[in-house]
Amino acid sequence: MEELKPRPASCFPFTPLGFLERAATIYGDCTSIIYNNTSFTWSQTHRRCLQLASSLSSIGIGSGHVVSVLAYNIPAMYEIHFGVPMSGAILNCINTRLDSRTVSVLLRHCEPKLLFVDTLSQSLALDAISLFPPNKSPPLLVLIQDDHDDAGGSNSSLSTVDSRFCCTYESLVEKGDPNFKWIRPKSEWSPIVLNYTSGTTSSPKGVVHSHRGIFTMTVDSLIDWEVPKQPVYLWTLPMFHANGWSFTWGMAAVGGTNVCVRKFDASTVYSLIKKHGVTHMCGAPVVLNMLSNSPEIKPLPNPIQILTAGAPPPAAVLSRTESLGFVVSHGYGLTETGGLVVSCAWKREWNKLPATERARLKARQGVRTIGMTEADVVDPESGLSVKRDGSTLGEIVLRGASVMLGYLKDPNATNKCMKANGWFYTGDVGVMHSDGYMEIKDRSKDVIISGGENLSSVEVESVLYNHPAINEAAVVARPDEYWGETPCAFVSLKNELTQKPSEQDIIQYCRAKLPHYMVPKTVVFKEELPKTSTGKIQKFALRDMAKALGPSSSSSRLSRM
Repeated sequence: MEELKPRPASCFPFTPLGFLERAATIYGDCTSIIYNNTSFTWSQTHRRCLQLASSLSSIGIGSGHVVSVLAYNIPAMYEIHFGVPMSGAILNCINTRLDSRTVSVLLRHCEPKLLFVDTLSQSLALDAISLFPPNKSPPLLVLIQDDHDDAGGSNSSLSTVDSRFCCTYESLVEKGDPNFKWIRPKSEWSPIVLNYTSGTTSSPKGVVHSHRGIFTMTVDSLIDWEVPKQPVYLWTLPMFHANGWSFTWGMAAVGGTNVCVRKFDASTVYSLIKKHGVTHMCGAPVVLNMLSNSPEIKPLPNPIQILTAGAPPPAAVLSRTESLGFVVSHGYGLTETGGLVVSCAWKREWNKLPATERARLKARQGVRTIGMTEADVVDPESGLSVKRDGSTLGEIVLRGASVMLGYLKDPNATNKCMKANGWFYTGDVGVMHSDGYMEIKDRSKDVIISGGENLSSVEVESVLYNHPAINEAAVVARPDEYWGETPCAFVSLKNELTQKPSEQDIIQYCRAKLPHYMVPKTVVFKEELPKTSTGKIQKFALRDMAKALGPSSSSSRLSRM
């Protein structure tokens, strides 16, 4: 047997791009995309993506080039996930909620040849380009027009396009060859996407993933979430957020219907669920909170699978969401893994437990998915596994096929987290329970050290979310003259309250449920907590607010509105 070696037929590169060709063969006449009154079939989507790839190739874009996009969850954004890498280029999706200065920094860092711009992001893109230094060539600009009301309705194909754009998206698609032979990767290790983490603008972290990694991530996610053939998937998760956790390619693999939505609130989501028979959706815990606190709440006629990740979901939010008929699955991943690589694999015997206990178990991140080789919680100093006692803190580490190639132009940051011992160090702090399920307790930078004790902000937040008056909660460190740091809670209250709790009411509530050193010493009431575009609460902004309050002392415990 030792004479048998890998041959070209058995070493053909893995890539998720082949899912589209297969979808066109099997599900050709089935609906691929719905957006307001527009719809496409899988045959049409396949043809349009080939035409896009063809046009990009004809203007000299190909292997090794970066193509960026600033767009919401619209059909063009979905097509770009196939069309760009089918030309051999590397796709870079940019967060539409960033400011122009940050977008400019990212564009100068990744040096794209072309930038697709959604009609609602025109000013953002043009402002970002205007900040380029004179010696830096800007990318070609292509405008994605949109006639629909939620895009302003004033960008019909007859309207004048700003001269700074070389053409429109539709004109680029129309002139392409539908029989174009798309460019397969020379190696499965060739890069397919570049995604930026939400870090500081001074040193942006551009995560590069390979075709192999994204193929593995996509198939792994479909298996782990038990996605059936032809689901109806509502895009409540931004496609620019880790490529929609790789479900952009995943929906092609199973011939699903992509229900695109540019912007949404609870009423929009419930309306689309009813109109299109939605079966699956994803979102950060803030989406669950929005759906379960909506005044228009009605129990769902049919169960809907909803996958949540991005921040540890409070058990109270999970319980409320499931009571409406949503079937919540919970996982954990990072931009650096391309999607979810740890999931709370559910055991049948847990269905017999009370609802509160089920929600507590489901709030844990869980065990590695089948595509991830190993996942552990280790002592960051010794590198040894922590005790499986549910309380000893350590850093979550991962190894497997979907871990990134590295950070663009940043070998030091790459080496710092991808160590010689073969592990990727996530920077997330967690514990390992006795049953082998892990649970995140914090980002390492979010751990509060009070009087020498490490305390988890997530644990305090889970108690706050159980308070009947609280809508959202986040806990950060506030400098303290005596303890070094103390917990500072930022909360928003539910709208329908007749009597609002005071700071002392909330502190006393926590005191009855937490060790005293974990009880917030300060409570700040906000109309709404600051969030990222993917629904994560912006703790860095809250930390700045807490610092601006100044050091707390035993005599300073006044509520601030």
